[in-house]
Amino acid sequence: MTTGKMEKKEFMSGFWRSCCLQGCFNYERQQGLGFGYAMIPHLRRIYKDDPEGFKEAMKRHLVFYNITPQCTTFVQGIAIAMEEEAASNPDFDASSINAIKTALMGPLSGIGDSIFWGTLRTIGLGVGISFCMQGNILGPILFLLIHNIPHWFVRYKGLQVGYEQGLSFMENATEGGMLETFSMAAKMLGATVVGCMIATMINFTTTITLNMGNHQTLAIQSIFDEIAPKLLPLLLAFGCFALIRKGKKTTTVMLLLFLLGFVLAFLEGLPMFAPMV
Repeated sequence: MTTGKMEKKEFMSGFWRSCCLQGCFNYERQQGLGFGYAMIPHLRRIYKDDPEGFKEAMKRHLVFYNITPQCTTFVQGIAIAMEEEAASNPDFDASSINAIKTALMGPLSGIGDSIFWGTLRTIGLGVGISFCMQGNILGPILFLLIHNIPHWFVRYKGLQVGYEQGLSFMENATEGGMLETFSMAAKMLGATVVGCMIATMINFTTTITLNMGNHQTLAIQSIFDEIAPKLLPLLLAFGCFALIRKGKKTTTVMLLLFLLGFVLAFLEGLPMFAPMV
């Protein structure tokens, strides 16, 4: 493949256009229109003297495409290098360009979703919410920084690495097991952060106390604490998660939580559940 032809202005144009990947998201081609839009500056340079070649290339990049948005520039860089080869080599099979794009969508989306949605967003929320609960303005700022600094770095470097190294980078990473290991580590880190958030940020306890007679009482909360500390927050989180997995809307889950709070508050106020004075 030929490399080294892309100039800084073209690089930045393609980079910024990649941010519009989901601007025309639709159910037929999903991110296809956004990817084609990002490829326009590169195709104009590659097929500068070949209008028909430009049209055919645009058609190639308007087909179905779906990937974690932060990872799209890596595929974009590979597509640029392959388009250069297609333009300079008449024997090059142009259909392989979309074949490579299709082959990369799954693996890169699996890694990207684990890192950006499952890990970085979760960590950012954990840090941000802890500051917001204290009324600190750093909460939303830190959330945006934790999530977006890696996002912009990966998006910028992805275009460069995809264009200069392309498939060789993916082959080396896959053969060495680096991608699978990194993806698994990201998932484990995300799960750990979620567990810490449940234990530290969900304040769900009960004051229900049973009158056992003979001036003896039994606090329900103490039973839960003896079984496992923070058991009630964990059960509440699992209950909400189960409702979400069944397709319940988040607003429905919130209303159910309000209802649960009212019911528990009513029960805790009943004389039979009140602590003895």
